[in-house]
Amino acid sequence: MMKRLILLISLLSGPVCSMCSEGASGDYEPAPSEPSTPVEPSDPEAPLAEGELRADGNTAGTYALMTSCGYNYETPDTSGAHAEAPFQHIQQSYDETLGKYVFDFYIHVENDDDRGKPNITDRQRNEIKTDAKSPESMVAQQGEELVLRWKFRLPEGMQTTKNFCHVHQIKGIDNSEASADVANPLITFTARTLSNGKQELQVIHVGPTSAATGNVYLARVPLSDFLGEWVEVEEHVVCDTKGSYKVTVRRISDGKELISVSESSLDLWRDGATGMRPKWGIYRSIGSNGSLKSELRDEILHFADFSVGKVSR
Repeated sequence: MMKRLILLISLLSGPVCSMCSEGASGDYEPAPSEPSTPVEPSDPEAPLAEGELRADGNTAGTYALMTSCGYNYETPDTSGAHAEAPFQHIQQSYDETLGKYVFDFYIHVENDDDRGKPNITDRQRNEIKTDAKSPESMVAQQGEELVLRWKFRLPEGMQTTKNFCHVHQIKGIDNSEASADVANPLITFTARTLSNGKQELQVIHVGPTSAATGNVYLARVPLSDFLGEWVEVEEHVVCDTKGSYKVTVRRISDGKELISVSESSLDLWRDGATGMRPKWGIYRSIGSNGSLKSELRDEILHFADFSVGKVSR
């Protein structure tokens, strides 16, 4: 508790980190919003239903807001040079396009790591998720249907590599014996650079380890359709060995449907898991011992209006 209090005081009183910008490394200043179709502002005072998470404009209280709504977070706030000057990796800002406050997820090429684990040197993580501490309505058990809704905006000029850059996953929760088959996610949204230099946003399914399916691509679309644009997502996941998966992603500015997937027979469960849950943010490869850092830059990804629930079947 005392460590968290000290970190909060540091965040409130310390200088704003000048390590990243919307476009490239350097001093950070919020980028001006781009013109778009106006969206009616949400009522910040409207009560939240269970499973909902909306930004409220209070950056200092962001983590407390998330946990109060049943979510958890994994951020590199004290990694590397941040240890002496902690940096809050999930902040809030007002978005003119949506007419509301949104969540800003920061990632830095230098310093940021994966949960502070010194033996992991090839990736970085800044994510929120539901987990075993979340309400039952936010974690699916076998046979249940998980329904997820959210919005996100990837930055213009976002840099990716041949390796993964995940922005969303559906993953299993391990059991108390740490014996569940949960190493690989069931569903992943990842941004990637192909061998021809083009960038894609990919929706990937991976089956159980015993099935050795590898990556099965449910959708592969140009990343350029997403950069600098708000999109809204609706996702239905029937979490079972013979489950189903449906997702639609629409661009808010013009209503164009960018992704539509409907699969009626997928293995969407994991042996030994205590439940299935979503994750969002940025979880990216930096290559073995940081070998891909030169291809990357500091980024800010934006998310809004999370909703997690289950429907009766």
